Amino acid sequence: MELREYWRIVRRRWWIPVVLTLLVAGISAVQLRPWQSPPPRYSASLRLIVSVLPATQSDASLYDPRYYAWLVSEYLVDDFTEVVGSQLFAQAINRRLAAQGIAIHSGLIQGSATTGKQHRLLNLTFAWGDPTQLAAIAEAAVAELSENATVYFQQLGTPEVRVTLLDSPVVSPVKAGTRQRLEWPLRVILAFVAGVGLLFLLEYLDTSIRSSDELETLGLPVIGTIPRQ
Repeated sequence: MELREYWRIVRRRWWIPVVLTLLVAGISAVQLRPWQSPPPRYSASLRLIVSVLPATQSDASLYDPRYYAWLVSEYLVDDFTEVVGSQLFAQAINRRLAAQGIAIHSGLIQGSATTGKQHRLLNLTFAWGDPTQLAAIAEAAVAELSENATVYFQQLGTPEVRVTLLDSPVVSPVKAGTRQRLEWPLRVILAFVAGVGLLFLLEYLDTSIRSSDELETLGLPVIGTIPRQ
């Protein structure tokens, strides 16, 4: 198909990509508000080390208690990451915040927390829009883990556990991500591409005859044409 034929197809249904692009651009502008800067976000991260006390073994020739304590600690971190991100832990933080006069729903606290692990190290990060409340949330989490860690580890079947705070939480601003800056233009571009694809799809499905060339392609003789006024 020649470029002139492509141009004729686009000229015949040019309104499809234009309308679709304008529609997506308008809806996305209402949702994302690209002319406004995103609200500030802050994060607070803390690192903990989880260790298990070595078991007392009368016959040390059977195994090394220190090795198994180290191994069990790594397994516990895998499970404890789920405990720290659970609703139970969020509710405990919520109770501590309520005692300070800060009312935050536990579900919001749970949704703002992300966990990670590296060997026996547990990383806990909170993201929040208010730096003052974020500092209170992080301090409540540290206090809960320091004072009531055995409560959570008993549920895992290992009461003899020690949690040590390595890095205290520091509140720092979070820069807007690339996705937030490019989401609106990407939506507009994808809407235009989808509109062009829909344009050619409709042309492919259209069985109308609009030119003498199409009749000749079908093997039909052309007797004459009626010119446009």
